[in-house]
Amino acid sequence: MTVTIYHNPECGTSRNTLAMIRQSGVEPRVVEYLKNPPSRERIVELVSAAGMALRQALRQKDTPYEALGLGDTSLTDDALLDAIGQHPVLLNRPFVETPVGTRLCRPSEVVLDILENPDIGPFTKEDGEVIIDAEGKRIV
Repeated sequence: MTVTIYHNPECGTSRNTLAMIRQSGVEPRVVEYLKNPPSRERIVELVSAAGMALRQALRQKDTPYEALGLGDTSLTDDALLDAIGQHPVLLNRPFVETPVGTRLCRPSEVVLDILENPDIGPFTKEDGEVIIDAEGKRIV
């Protein structure tokens, strides 16, 4: 199994996650999910493999979440999937699949838990937050 990241290049969290994957020595399969949205079935598989409920995988910030009334907890998963199908930006990112597991990598350092080689050496996020220091100690 290869490593796959459902990626939005405009998202700092997604860029940081991708950088950590690459720093681990892996060139992942990158799916720009806003250009190539996963199918309903694939979304269900990702969310389930990550051990989440579909509602937990919804992104609220900078999306039509409020305008579509998705805060209504009586909505079914089918209704949520319909909304994601029409507005892929509603699917939170980045989801990452590796041979070790599948996670929604928010915050980005969650990816370290599912990399086969999590000893990636020093790593600082784009915003300057140190994740792994010069001695290889995980800060977060």
